[in-house]
Amino acid sequence: MRVDQARLEVWGRTIGAEVRPPVTIALVGPLGAGKSVLARAIGVGAGVVDPMPSPSYNLLFEYEASNGRRVVHLDLYRLESPDELWELGWASLGHRDEIVLVEWPERAGDAMPPDHWIVELRPVKGQSTLRDVAVDRAGRPADLPPFPAQLTSDGSR
Repeated sequence: MRVDQARLEVWGRTIGAEVRPPVTIALVGPLGAGKSVLARAIGVGAGVVDPMPSPSYNLLFEYEASNGRRVVHLDLYRLESPDELWELGWASLGHRDEIVLVEWPERAGDAMPPDHWIVELRPVKGQSTLRDVAVDRAGRPADLPPFPAQLTSDGSR
């Protein structure tokens, strides 16, 4: 589905507000695809009030959200091996009321939880604000809300 950044952010806020944790969402795409934009929108929807910078250099940020929930945002780009995940507390993630957002999940290899969402974002060539978005389910994660109803299947309004 093709969406602009504004609609992507609306969907992210809806996910944050409506998803039932624990849930893990893998954010896939090249640099500049909008992974951190979507992660921030999910955090805002979940009730995070603190700024949510990209965890590119810190690898992991945790945020208190509303209703006792937490948002955990990871960026695994700099990992050289899935063995490094354990230093981040990987084994304890997603076991409580957490929304876990993982950028560059392919770096986790087989350590990704069996139940998670895969959201792939791809910039549209020549269109700086448009993204092609594909959503896939691995296993049986909690349901995600659909894209905003005002979008048609081809992404037009």
